[in-house]
Order: sequence, then C-alpha cells, then structure tokens
Amino acid sequence: MLGNSSRSKRSRAAACLVTATALALTLAGCGQDSTSPEDAREQAGANASDAKARLDAAEPSDSVDCAKAKCIALTFDAGPGPHTPRLLDILQEKKVHATFFLLGRNHVDTYPDTVRRTAAEGHEIANHTWTHRRLDQLKPAEIRSELGRTQQAIKALTGREPTLMRPPQGRTDSEVKDVTKELGLAQVLWSATAKDYATTDSALIQQRILDQAGRDGIVLLHDIYGGTVPAVPGIIDELRKRGYTFVTVPQLLAPGTAQPGTVYRP
Repeated sequence: MLGNSSRSKRSRAAACLVTATALALTLAGCGQDSTSPEDAREQAGANASDAKARLDAAEPSDSVDCAKAKCIALTFDAGPGPHTPRLLDILQEKKVHATFFLLGRNHVDTYPDTVRRTAAEGHEIANHTWTHRRLDQLKPAEIRSELGRTQQAIKALTGREPTLMRPPQGRTDSEVKDVTKELGLAQVLWSATAKDYATTDSALIQQRILDQAGRDGIVLLHDIYGGTVPAVPGIIDELRKRGYTFVTVPQLLAPGTAQPGTVYRP
C-alpha cells in the first residue's frame, strides 16, 4: 500500500501534468474549440443542393470546390513591408491569390499604396492587430482597440473592413473570442509554418513548408523577412506539381463563410 507521502507526490505530479498540458494547449491556440475547413464546408448548408447553389452563384475566381480539389491557402503575416511589392509581383506571375494578415502601426500606415495594390489584385485582406500585442494578455477594451484601429485603417484604404483576423502568436482565449465576434472577425490559425522569423535561409524556408503541406492546409509565412519572398516561387511550383490548388482562406471554407469569433484551423 502506498503511504500518504507517496500518494501525495503522485497526486501533485498528475496535477502538474494536467496543468502543463492545459497551458500548452492554450498557448498554442488550442484552448479554444476550432473548426476545420472541411467542417466549415460541411456545415455550410442543410443539404448538398444548398451548397452547390452557393458555389454556382459565386464569381468564377471564387468557384474552386475544395471538397473536390486539393486546396491549400498561402497566408502572409505582419506586413506590408519593403518586400511585399516583389511578393505581389510573384503572386501575379504565378496567378495565385493569397491572404494577407496586416499589421497597423508601421505597416498599414506606412505602406498605404501597397495595401491598396494588394486588395486591387484580388488578395484577401485580413487583420493582424495594430501593434502585435498578445491578445490573451489584454483586457477586452485593449483587444477591441488593437483590432478596431486596424479595421478602420484598412477600410480607409480599401473601402472594406476585414472579416478575418489572426491573433499574434496564435494566442487566443474566451475574451478574444467575444471581442472578435463583436467586431465581425473570424480567427484563422495555421497548419504549416517555416519559422521564417528565425532564419534567412530561403531554401530551408521552402523545405519546411513543403514538408508540412497538406490538403486543406493554411501556410503561415511573413513577407517582412528577407528570406521569405525568395522562397515563394519554389513553394508554389513544387506544390502545384503535387496537385495543389492555391486559394484564399474564404475560398478554402466555401461554400461556408467564416463566422465571427470562431477559430478556424486545419
């Protein structure tokens, strides 16, 4: 029979394990329930005919059926910046549309022409807060300010407020959910990242993404780092060889639409 001391130690160890696991899940953005692109598509309508009607009504550029096609979404965080125009040239040459999660301070307010061009060329413009503060460490009013200022700045340049946001570092919680729901923003996480903030090696960035790519994937890259944009042509070319179709996040979810407050991740 275990003594009281042994039982106590085991109880404390188990409690620590549960706490650590819960903390890890929360820090990874897993503390919130999430919806996959496949689930979003399946939830789109009461039956298949409703979903087909919505797809048929879409513009040709939006009519990719990711329930059938092998889709993947390129997303770029924390721009625009000096490298973004070259990235836009590449995407235009490759005929790929991406989703850009823009930062407000020192980015949207510094490169307004690039924001306008990004929107004009058919890319999805989304919100990545004003100053990149961790939203799960802020009070609701601060979360509202971080997102609201960027919403207003983007609308002033493009005429449209974003419907998608990405929490910095993927950190989210119930208060972030409440505020994003209030502001009409869905939360979008990712399935593949190159950690390009830690390397300028374009070949390594490319390989990391290719190793993690999967159907219905959401790729996280940053157009503000020097090694990232040169990696994009190789990523696109190789994934196309593997049969992938490049889409924006809204296209990935279609015929479903992103619901405010909901966390989406593959």
